Amino acid sequence: MIEVALAFATACYGAALILDLWRIARGPDAADRILALDTMVIDVIALLVLYGIWQGTAIYFEAAMLVAMVGFVSTVAYCRYLLRGDIIE
Repeated sequence: MIEVALAFATACYGAALILDLWRIARGPDAADRILALDTMVIDVIALLVLYGIWQGTAIYFEAAMLVAMVGFVSTVAYCRYLLRGDIIE
């Protein structure tokens, strides 16, 4: 039963990634693109966790933590660049 749930969740997050790519390509302004990119990072984290559950190993959970940290820093940096024009003051 867990295999069916993992397959369904993976398909849902895969569809969410495709919709995020569509929003990045067709977003009306930069704020929509930033939100889509942040949502894309969350979807990748979820896919890594699901894959870690499927494989039964903890290494993918650590990779998900690394992706979360990099995703947070990149989102903040991109927002600061759009608001102020530079990242480092």
